[in-house]
Amino acid sequence: MAITLTNSTLHFMDANMERLGDIYPSFILLVLGLGANVVTLLLILILTTMKRNDMCNRRKSYIEKCVLYVIPALGACLSCVDLVVLVRTNRRREVILCFLSLSRFTMWIFVMVSSKFACACCVFTSRFLCFWWIFRFITEALHLNMVFTLQSAQEICLVMLDIGFGFSINVLRIKKTPVKISSLEDPLIEECDDQRRTEETKSWWDLFTFGYIGSIMKHGSMKQLEFENLLPLPPDMDPFTCCENLLRCWQLQECSNSSNPSLIWSISSVYGWPYLRLGLLKGFNDCIGFAGPLFLNRLIKSFLDTQYTFRLSKLKLKLRSSIMSVIYKKCLLVNTANRSGFSEGEIQTFMSVDADRIVNLCNSLHDMWSLPLQIGVALYFLYTQVKFAFLSGLAITILLIPVNKWISVLIASATEKMMKLKDERIRKTGELLTNIRTLKMYGWDNWFATWLKETRANEVTHLATRKYLDAWCVFFWATTPTLFSLCTFGLYALMGHQLDAATVFTCLALFNSLISPLNSFPWVINGLIDAFISTRRVSKFLCCLEHKKDSSIDSGLASEDLAVFVEDASCTWSSNIEEDYNLTIKNVSLRVPKGSFVAVIGEVGSGKTSLLNSLLGEMRCVRGSILLNGSVAYVPQVPWILSGTLRENILFGKLFDSKRYFDTLSACALDVDISHMVGGDMACIGDKGVNLSGGQRARLALARAVYHSSDMYLLDDVLSAVDSQVGCWILQRALLGPLLNKKTRVMCTHNSQAISCADIVVVMDKGKVKWSGPVINIPKSIYPTVSLTNDFDMSSPNHFTKRKEPLSTKKEDVDEISEAADIIKLEERKEGRVEVMVYRNYAVFSGWFITIVILVSAVLMQASRNGNDLWLSYWVDKTGRGVSHYSTSFYLMVLCIFCIINSILTLVRAFSFAFGGLKAAARVHNALISNLINAPIQFFDQTPSGRILNRFSSDLYTIDDSLPFILNILLANFVGLLGIIVVLSYVQVLFLLLLLPFWYIYSKLQFFYRSTSRELRRLDSVSRSPIYASFTETLDGSSTIRAFKSEDHFVARFIEHLTVYQRTSYSEIIASLWLSLRLQLLGAMIVFFVAVMAVIGSRGNFPISFGTPGLVGLALSYAAPLVSLLGSFLTSFTETEKEMVSIERVLQYMDVPQEEVSGRQSLSGKWPVQGVVEFHNVTMRYIPTLPPALNNISFIVQGGMQVGVIGRTGAGKSSILNALFRLTPVCNGEIMVDGININHLPVRELRSRLAVVPQSPFLFQGSLRNNLDPLGSNEDWRIWEILEKCKVKAEVEKAGGLDSNLKESGCSFSVGQRQLLCLARALLKSSKILCLDECTANVDVHTASLLQSTISSECKGVTVITIAHRISTVRDLDSILVLDRGILVEQGKPKHLLQDDSSAFSSFVRASK
Repeated sequence: MAITLTNSTLHFMDANMERLGDIYPSFILLVLGLGANVVTLLLILILTTMKRNDMCNRRKSYIEKCVLYVIPALGACLSCVDLVVLVRTNRRREVILCFLSLSRFTMWIFVMVSSKFACACCVFTSRFLCFWWIFRFITEALHLNMVFTLQSAQEICLVMLDIGFGFSINVLRIKKTPVKISSLEDPLIEECDDQRRTEETKSWWDLFTFGYIGSIMKHGSMKQLEFENLLPLPPDMDPFTCCENLLRCWQLQECSNSSNPSLIWSISSVYGWPYLRLGLLKGFNDCIGFAGPLFLNRLIKSFLDTQYTFRLSKLKLKLRSSIMSVIYKKCLLVNTANRSGFSEGEIQTFMSVDADRIVNLCNSLHDMWSLPLQIGVALYFLYTQVKFAFLSGLAITILLIPVNKWISVLIASATEKMMKLKDERIRKTGELLTNIRTLKMYGWDNWFATWLKETRANEVTHLATRKYLDAWCVFFWATTPTLFSLCTFGLYALMGHQLDAATVFTCLALFNSLISPLNSFPWVINGLIDAFISTRRVSKFLCCLEHKKDSSIDSGLASEDLAVFVEDASCTWSSNIEEDYNLTIKNVSLRVPKGSFVAVIGEVGSGKTSLLNSLLGEMRCVRGSILLNGSVAYVPQVPWILSGTLRENILFGKLFDSKRYFDTLSACALDVDISHMVGGDMACIGDKGVNLSGGQRARLALARAVYHSSDMYLLDDVLSAVDSQVGCWILQRALLGPLLNKKTRVMCTHNSQAISCADIVVVMDKGKVKWSGPVINIPKSIYPTVSLTNDFDMSSPNHFTKRKEPLSTKKEDVDEISEAADIIKLEERKEGRVEVMVYRNYAVFSGWFITIVILVSAVLMQASRNGNDLWLSYWVDKTGRGVSHYSTSFYLMVLCIFCIINSILTLVRAFSFAFGGLKAAARVHNALISNLINAPIQFFDQTPSGRILNRFSSDLYTIDDSLPFILNILLANFVGLLGIIVVLSYVQVLFLLLLLPFWYIYSKLQFFYRSTSRELRRLDSVSRSPIYASFTETLDGSSTIRAFKSEDHFVARFIEHLTVYQRTSYSEIIASLWLSLRLQLLGAMIVFFVAVMAVIGSRGNFPISFGTPGLVGLALSYAAPLVSLLGSFLTSFTETEKEMVSIERVLQYMDVPQEEVSGRQSLSGKWPVQGVVEFHNVTMRYIPTLPPALNNISFIVQGGMQVGVIGRTGAGKSSILNALFRLTPVCNGEIMVDGININHLPVRELRSRLAVVPQSPFLFQGSLRNNLDPLGSNEDWRIWEILEKCKVKAEVEKAGGLDSNLKESGCSFSVGQRQLLCLARALLKSSKILCLDECTANVDVHTASLLQSTISSECKGVTVITIAHRISTVRDLDSILVLDRGILVEQGKPKHLLQDDSSAFSSFVRASK
C-alpha cells in the first residue's frame, strides 16, 4: 500500500492532476459534489421519517446544540453568499458551480429544519448517516483540488465546515451511550436474554463489521464481565462435535496406517478443505495489497483482512478444542500399563503447551507460502524501479537462507530438550503440590523446592539457547532491509543512474514492505518446528493401546454362575513388549461364583492390588484369559475423591435415588459425619479430599461403589483407614448387609474379622495364587494369623443389636477438618486495567539495567533508521537540483555508516531482550516456588492443585515465550511511531494538526476496546483452571472412572469446561477484530486524505508548502503506514496487557500468607535429648469460624514412652500431629518439647528434628536412595540394615537396589511396601521423637506384629506417638490416649483401662474381636 501511495503520488505531481482538472471538471463537480449533497438530503429525509416516533429522554447538551444549530447555520449563510456571487456571472463553469452551491444551501437548510425535531439526536448519530458523512470526505477531498485552483476563501470555508460537521456527529455518536432504566429485576432478565437477542438480531452488516460484540463491549467498559455475558458459540464450534470429527479421522488413520498413524493427516482430513479455501482468500488478499487504486485498495483489504483472520481464528479454536478433548478422551481410554510410558507431567504438557503449538500450525503453514509471495512481488516491483541493481540486495537475502536453516535446526533440537525438561518440571511440581503436607512434616519442602529450581535452571538453559538463536534470526532479518537498501542504491548509483524522489521513495516503500515478511519468517519457521515436534509427541501418546478387557475366552467355558473367570493369566505393569519377563501376576487361575464374598490376603507386596487391577484390565495381560461377568464398582486402596460436593462424589453421574442414597450413607457410617458438616452432603470437598480425614475418604469412596448397585465389587483394603467400631459397622451393614449381600465382592484385606466372614479366601504370594478355598479349610502353615471363628454370624439376631448400639446411641465426631467443608475458594481475578506495578515488577525481574539498555538501544536503532532515510532524502534533493558538492561515494559511505550503526544497535537490542526475558523467566519461577513453599498448609487445602499448576504451566509458558515476544513487538511499534512523529514534525507540522481529530477517535476506540479486552483475558485465564484441574483429577482417577464405565460422564463434564473456555476465546477474538476493522477503515481515510493533499500541494496552489521533493517523498512514505502502525501499537499494547495478566496471576500467588519460618529461640546440639512432649490446654481450629478440632487438651508424654492415640475416624487424632509439627497454629495453650515452647523455634528446624510416618505414604520419582535419605546423612550399610528390619529389603533388591529409579508416587511398590519404606525413612532419621500415623494400616497382621517388635527394639529411649485403628497395634504400649470430638476422654495404661469394662478403650477392644 505504501508502494502505491508513494509511486502514484509522485508521478501525479507532474501531469495527471492538471489533466484531470482540464478534462473532467464538470463531471467531478456534478457527480461528486451535487450527487453527494442529493444523497445526503435523501438519507436525512428517510431517517427522519423512520425515527419520527423516537423521543429523546433528555435535553440536548450545549455541544449537541452547537453541532446541530450553529454549524448548519454557518453553512447555510456561506452557501447563500456563494450562490449570490455565482448567479451574477454568466460563464458556463460558474453555472455548474451554481447548482452545486444551491444543493449545498438546500442541504444545510434541511439539516437545520431536521434539528428541530425531537428525534434529531437519533437521526444525526445514526450509524448510517455517520458512516455516509465519513464517506463524503472522499468527495470533499477530491473537490479540494478545484477549491485551491479557484483560490476561493468561501469554498475553502464551506468544505472545512462540511468536514467539521462530519467529524462532530461521529464524535457525538462515540460519546453517546444508550439510556438504560435499570431495576432490581434487570440482572435476572438480561444475562440470559442478551445471548439470545445477539444471536437473533445479527444482520449481515453486523456479521461483516462484528457489530454484534457491541453490547458486550459496552458492558465491559462499564463494569466487570462475567461468563454469562459472553458470546454464544456458533453451532459448528461445539467442542463435542469437533472432538468426534477429529477422533473419527484419527481412527481411520490408525486403520489405514497402523504402524505410524499421522495426526497431521487426521487434522487435514477434518479441517483441510476449509483451510485451503482460507488460503485462496489469503492469496487474493495479499495480491490486493500491491494493487490500486489506493483508497479502494485500503477499503477492500480492511474487510478481507478481518474476514480472513475471523475465519482462521474460528478454525484454530475448533482445532484446539478437538485436540484437547481427544487427549482427554485418550487418557480415559488408556489403561495404567499402557500409559506407563508417559509421566503425568508429560501428559499435562500435551494439554497445556503442545495443543497450542499444534494450533499455531494454522498460521505458519499459510505464512510459509504467503510470505515468499509477498517478498517475490516486492522484488518484482523493485526490478521495475532499479532494474538489476536489486540483485545485490537479493544476494544478501539468499546468502542468509542457509544460515537461518542451520539456526532453525539448532532451535528444533533445543526446543525438544526444553520440552522434556518442562514435562519433568511440571511432574515434579505436581508431586510437590500433591504431597505438600508430608513434605512440610519432613522438613523437606525447601530441599524439594531447590530440586525443582535446579530442574527449572536446566530447562532455562535450553530456553536460553533457543532465545539467543532467535535473537540471531531477528538480527539477520531486521537488518536485511537496511542492507538491501544500501546495496541496491549503491549499485544503482554506481551503474550511472541518477537517483530521483519517485525511484528512491518507491523503493523505500518496497523495502518497508519487505520488513514484515522478512521479520516474520524466522518466527514462522520456529512455529512450524514447534508444531511438528508437538504433533509427534501427541501422536505417540494417541497411539497407545486403549483399555480392553480380554474377552477372547469361549463363553461356553465360563458358567453363567461364575462372576470371575481367570485362566492361567500372567500380567505386567509394563507397556513394553520386550519386558514381558517382568511379570507381576504369574499363571493365576481363579473362579469366583456369583454372590460370593472373596477375601484376597497375603503379605505386603504379594500382588493383591495387582490382582484386582488385572481383573479391571489395568494391567497388560501377556497370556491367559480374564473374564468378568457383569458391571463393576471399584474402590482403590488410595481413595480417589473429586473436587465438588459430597453428593456429587457419591452419585458419580448417576441419577439421585433418595432411598438408596440415604441407605448407602447409613451403611457406610457417613450419615452422622454429614450431619455435622457445614452444608450437609452439599458441602464442598477440596482437591483430592484434603478437607476430609483418611477414614472419611475411604468411606466416601465405598459409598460411591455401594450406591452404584453394580454386579461386582472390587474393594482394595477399604477397612484399613477406619477404626474398629466403624469397621464393624461397615462390615455388617455394607459388605454383608442387604445392599450388597447378593452381590459378588472381592476384597483385598488384612482385617481378620472380614477374612473370617468370607466365603472364599485367596492367598497371594509373589504374584501367584498360593491357595484358595473356604476360610475353614485354610492351612495354618499358609496363613497362620487368620481366625477361623466367624464373629459375624449372620444368623445371630443379637449381633446387629450389639454392634449398632454405639453408633445409634452416641454421636461421633466428624473429621477435624471436615467442618471446613466450604473452604474451597473461587479463583480471584483482578478488575480494571493492569496496574503499573505489574509492569514495574516485570522490569524488576528482568533487571533495571537490562531494561534501560533495551529501551536505549531500541530508540537509537530507530533513530539510525530515520537518519538513514533523512540522508537519502538529502541526497535526492542535492542530486535532483544538480548542486551536489559531494561525490556518490561520499553519500554511499555515510549511508553505510548508518547501516552499520543500525545493525549493531539491532544486535544489542535483540540479545538484551533475550537476556532480559530469560532472567525474568528464571526469577519469576524461583520467586513463585519460594513463596508457595512457605505458604501455610491451609492455603493448599483451600486452593485446588490444578489452579496452582496452571500458574506453573500455561502462565509460566506465557512468561517464557509469548510475553517477551509481544513486548518486543510493542517496543518496536512504539519507537517506530515515535520516529514517524519526529520526522513528520520536522517535515510538516500541518499534517500533525490534521491528525488531531483522527487521534481523538482513535483514543476513544482504544479505550472502549482495552477495558473489555482486559476483562476477556482475565476470564480466559480463569476458565483455563477448571480444565487443568479436571484433567489432573482424571489422570489420578482414570482407573476408577473406567471401572465404573463413567467415561461419557467425565467427557461431558470436561466438554462443559472446554465450552466456557472456547466462549471466552471466541469473544476475545471478535472484540479484537471489531477494533482492527475500524482502525483499518480509519487508516484508509487518512491515507486517502494525505495522498490528495500531496497531489494538490504539488500544483503550488496549496497555502502551505510541503518543502523539497525529497522531504515530500519522505513524508508520504512515512504517512502511509502511520495508522496501520497506530493499529499495530494498540494491538500489541492490548496483547501485552493480556499477556501481563499472566504476571498479574503469578504475583497473586507471590502474595499468599507465609508461615512464621523464623523463631525467637535457636537450637543447638542434638535436640530433643529426652523426647518429653507436653500439651497444656491446647485448642486448635482449622478455620476460626468452625468448632475446635482439639478442645483444651492437656497431656504429658515422658521421654522414651510409647503412646497410642485412638478414637473414631475424625476424632482429632491426626490433629495432634498437625499441632506438634505446627502445620496449623494453635489458638490457645502451648506445646512443649524438652521444656521448650515449639512456637519459639524456627519451624523448619523443629520439623527436621522430629520423625514421622504419614498416613498416606509418599515416594517421589527418583532414586530409592534419594527417597530414603535425600540429604545423604547415612551410609549404605545403615540403609540396608534398616530396610531389612522393616521387612522390605528383598523387594528393594529385586527392584534393583538403592540406585533403582522409582516411578511416579512409587507405583512400582504396593501401598503396604511404600508404608514400610516410609517407616525405614523415619528410622534412618534417628530422632528422639517418632510419630506414626497409621503406618501399619496397609500391611498384613503378621508383618504388622514384626514391625511393632522392630519399632520397640530400634526405638528404645525414643518417644513414639502411634495413631492406630488396629487395637493390637497399641495394646502393648506404655500409655493410651482416647480422643472423641477433639476432647481427650481417657488416658492411662492399656492394662488399667481394660480392667474397666465401661471405659472407651474397652469398647474399642471388644469391637475389634
